[in-house]
Amino acid sequence: MSQHDTSEETLTHDRTRLQEPHLFKVVLLNDDFTPMDFVVDVLMRFFRKTLDEATQIMLNVHHRGVGVCGVYTREIAETKVLQVNQHARQNQHPLQCRMERN
Repeated sequence: MSQHDTSEETLTHDRTRLQEPHLFKVVLLNDDFTPMDFVVDVLMRFFRKTLDEATQIMLNVHHRGVGVCGVYTREIAETKVLQVNQHARQNQHPLQCRMERN
């Protein structure tokens, strides 16, 4: 058998591209009633921010009307929004948390 007589296998590769999941910003909205220390506690508790990071985000909420808590996949963002809003209501604060497509 010569080299030209050997059978060759043709390999095909699927060119399926996996798309990165869409990311969502979780943000807190300013209000005139929720205490600043409560907002800092929320940021540390639900977003694992340090005291300094939480204070900076809280100040953004206070001065700019909105502060970004983090960027997550849809499911994680939805869970965080639900947790924060539930926690705020349980503590009788009008703090609002929402998600926005990044």
